Amino acid sequence: MNLLISDRPLPGGLPAREENRYIDLTQLKIADCTGCFGCWIKTPGKCVIRDDAVSKYPLLAQSERLLCVSRILYGGYGVQMKAVLERAIPIQQPFIRLYQGETHHFQRNTTEKEAVIIACGREGALSEEERALFLRLTARNAKNLQWKTWRVLFPAEEDTEAVIRREVDAWPVS
Repeated sequence: MNLLISDRPLPGGLPAREENRYIDLTQLKIADCTGCFGCWIKTPGKCVIRDDAVSKYPLLAQSERLLCVSRILYGGYGVQMKAVLERAIPIQQPFIRLYQGETHHFQRNTTEKEAVIIACGREGALSEEERALFLRLTARNAKNLQWKTWRVLFPAEEDTEAVIRREVDAWPVS
């Protein structure tokens, strides 16, 4: 499955294929993670908060190709993207193992994925410091979530829709 998840409205006319899923976070109600760890203890693999996130993080776990489109704030993901990524903690288990010389959680029913993150600046270009900080953050996400490959794109605001279309068009058709 191919998954496009965006914290900005999606462009129209994206290919409607069975293997493609599109999530427009601006249309969903997703609460912040409370850090209760109920998804590990009370209801293993399922968040105890009942909102739109519970039907979305399984898609994140099962996607083979992931395209995240997020506004960047102070070198990090936008508010909605950050909330959905934090609420995806049920796709990890509470157990720790050594992975590439570091301690990381075991994944729960996840598929290896190729990830592309499209990082959008606010009203203009991102500073070099914001880009560097975001690259460090996504490198840590990639390792923690054990992405097979990943890359970050920093298009100009006016080019973002074209970059989204180009990346989706590059997804293989099954």
